[in-house]
Amino acid sequence: MTRDLFDFQEDKIKETEAPLASRMRPRTLDDFVGQQHLVGEGHVLRKMIDSGNVPSMVFWGPPGCGKTTLAFIISTMVSYEFRPVSAVSATVKDLRTIIDEAREGRRISQTRTILFIDEIHRFNKAQQDAILPYVEDGTVTLIGATTENPSFEVITALLSRSRVYRLKPLDQQEMRHIIMRSLRDRFHGLGNFKVEIEHDAMERLIAVSNNDARTALNSLELSVLATKPDENERRIVLLNTINDAVQHRYAS
Repeated sequence: MTRDLFDFQEDKIKETEAPLASRMRPRTLDDFVGQQHLVGEGHVLRKMIDSGNVPSMVFWGPPGCGKTTLAFIISTMVSYEFRPVSAVSATVKDLRTIIDEAREGRRISQTRTILFIDEIHRFNKAQQDAILPYVEDGTVTLIGATTENPSFEVITALLSRSRVYRLKPLDQQEMRHIIMRSLRDRFHGLGNFKVEIEHDAMERLIAVSNNDARTALNSLELSVLATKPDENERRIVLLNTINDAVQHRYAS
C-alpha cells in the first residue's frame, strides 16, 4: 500500500503527541526488552525471524509484556506488510478488506502480509472462521495476541495452523531499564525534561504497574508533566507525585 505525504505527516505528529508508551515502542529486537527465552540469540523464534520466513502464531501473555511490539518488529525484520486490528472493534468486513489488499499485494509485488489481531480471544467463532481459509492458503500470516489461554479461546482449526508462544511478565530489572531509557531518550522520551526520580518513587512506580510497561510509562509521563522544574530546570519526581498519577489514571 502506497504511503503519501499525509501518512508521513501523521507519523511525525504521533512521534511528539502520542502517549509516552507509544513513542517509546521499540523498533528493533536490539531495543526490545524481555522474552529472551523466545527472541534471544539461538532461541526458536529468533531463528525463525532471522530466516525471513515466519509462520502464523499466537502470543499469549499478560498486558504490557510486548506482544504488539514484538509482532510489529517481526513484520519489519521480515519485510511483511503489518496490518493490525483490535478484536474489540474489528468487523468481518474489516478483515475482508485486509484480506483483499493482502491478496492484491501478493499478486502485484510479492508483498506478504501479517494480520495482527489484538485480543484475539474476543473474536467469536464466526469471526475466527472468516480468516481461517486465508491463513490456510498463506494469503496472510496471522499473529494473534491474547491474555487468555488460547486453548480455550481460539478455535482448534486456527490453533492447529499456528504456533503458540508464551510471553512472560517483565521483571523488576526489565521494568527499571525501560523506565530509565525513557528518561534518557531526548527524541521519543522525556530526556529534554531533565528528570530525576527518587528511589522510593521508582520502586512505587514499578510496583503499582504490575509488570506492565505501558502502564508504567504512561504513569511516569503524567508524573513528570505534573512536576514543576526547580531553579536548575530539573524535574524531581517524588513518591507522592507517583501516587497521585496512579490515582488519576484509575479514576479517569
